[in-house]
Amino acid sequence: MKMSAAEISQVLKEGELEKRSDNLLQFWKRKTCVLTTDSLNIYADTQKRTRGKEIKLQSIKKVDCVERTGKFVYFTIVTTDNKEIDFRCSGEENCWNAVITMALIDYQNRKAIQDFKTRQDNESASPGQQERRMARAP
Repeated sequence: MKMSAAEISQVLKEGELEKRSDNLLQFWKRKTCVLTTDSLNIYADTQKRTRGKEIKLQSIKKVDCVERTGKFVYFTIVTTDNKEIDFRCSGEENCWNAVITMALIDYQNRKAIQDFKTRQDNESASPGQQERRMARAP
């Protein structure tokens, strides 16, 4: 899918999010996150933004398990290889789960439109197929 440089670098949301660690004790660790139009970037260091992890929207299947408690909203990102990453954010002003879901829907819509246009271009490039298809039509 081809996107312009402005679309790739567009930041949708930036701020702090807590990620549950993968180790046995499963501590919640505060991370700096940057959501762009094509990925969620997670940084351990808030100042330098080094050692970041990038989760591409194309590898996210869905945002699942949204639960609201008194202070936090808990949600899980499920990847296309069925891995689950647990997050939580404060419920008042940070609606990370909604913003990630909307970014995922937008990405999937853009991809579907691009795939449709590519398919249309390929069909119009080969007029022999178009004539055969029209000959079969009633």
